[in-house]
Amino acid sequence: MQSRARVGTVFFDLDGTLTDPKEGITGSIQYALMKMGQPVPSQDELTWCIGPPLVDSFAQLAGAQRAQEGVDWYRERFSTLGKFENKVYAGIPEVLEVLSARYPLYVASSKPLVFVDQILQHFDLSQFFCQTFGSGLDGSLADKSKLLSHALQETGVTPEYALMIGDRSHDAVGAKNNGLDFIGALYGYGCVAEYRASGFSRWAGTPADLVNLVQQHG
Repeated sequence: MQSRARVGTVFFDLDGTLTDPKEGITGSIQYALMKMGQPVPSQDELTWCIGPPLVDSFAQLAGAQRAQEGVDWYRERFSTLGKFENKVYAGIPEVLEVLSARYPLYVASSKPLVFVDQILQHFDLSQFFCQTFGSGLDGSLADKSKLLSHALQETGVTPEYALMIGDRSHDAVGAKNNGLDFIGALYGYGCVAEYRASGFSRWAGTPADLVNLVQQHG
C-alpha cells in the first residue's frame, strides 16, 4: 500500500483482539444449537464464528430461517454466563496504557454495545477508551463497515488519520471500505490471507507488537 498519513486515532475490535472470548461464545453457540435440536460441533470447530455477526453464523449452522432463533437462544446463556467466560490477552492492558497516553482510543465491535461495555468494565479496560461502539440488540450496525462509518461520524475522526486493529477479515474489510489503515491481530482468530485480501500487509504476532506497529505511523 502507498504511504499513509500519520495516525491520530485508533479503533480496536474486541473479540480476538482485546480479549479471547472462545469459551463464552462457542459455549453459548453450543447451548443454542442443543436447544434447537441441531448438531452440536465442538468448541474448536466453532472458532470461525468468533468475529462475524452472530446471525450470519447461525444462518450457516441452522439455516437462514432459524438464524434469529439461534441468536435468541445464544443470548439466553451469553447474557448471564458466557460474556464473562473470557480472558484478556496477555499484554493488552500494558499496550492500552501506552497507546492511550498518545492517541484517542475507541472500541468498534460487532458485539451488542451493552455486552461490549459490560465486558470492558468487568476486565477494567474501559478506562483506556474515549468511547465504545457496538451493534444494537436488533442487529443494527453488526456489519463492521456500517459500524465504522457510524463511529467516524459520531467522533468526527478523519479516516485518513485513523487506524483499525482487529483479527478477522470483517475488520479489514470495514477499515478498507471506510478509508482507514489496518493492523491485523494475528494472535486472534484471523490469518494473514484475510488481511492481504483487503490490501493490508501489517499484523501483530503478539499484543506487545502493536505498540511499535502503531507508532511507526504515529
